[in-house]
Amino acid sequence: MSLSAVMSTAMSGMLAQERRATASANNIANAQTPNYDRLETTLNATGGGAGVEARVAPSGNPDPNGGSNVNMTDEMLNVMEAELSYKANAAVFETGADMWDLLATIQRD
Repeated sequence: MSLSAVMSTAMSGMLAQERRATASANNIANAQTPNYDRLETTLNATGGGAGVEARVAPSGNPDPNGGSNVNMTDEMLNVMEAELSYKANAAVFETGADMWDLLATIQRD
């Protein structure tokens, strides 16, 4: 796998985690909204395994009593998991960028 492919994979991971965190934040904001159906995020590998994509859609299981189906504990855990995953992908991206700079320096010298 090339260095640019590694960085591209890390970037797709960061974007997917951003979408995941945004969906959870939306769920938290609407937790008290009547008939609100929480958003769920599904992460899937892209073609060839060169990244990940996030799909956000309503859960399809609304509260039959007309309330919200948001569980605040689950949403807070989702936000924390998304943050950690984002940081891990950012670390990979930064390492790739540092290696790219090192290679450019070696080539110049």
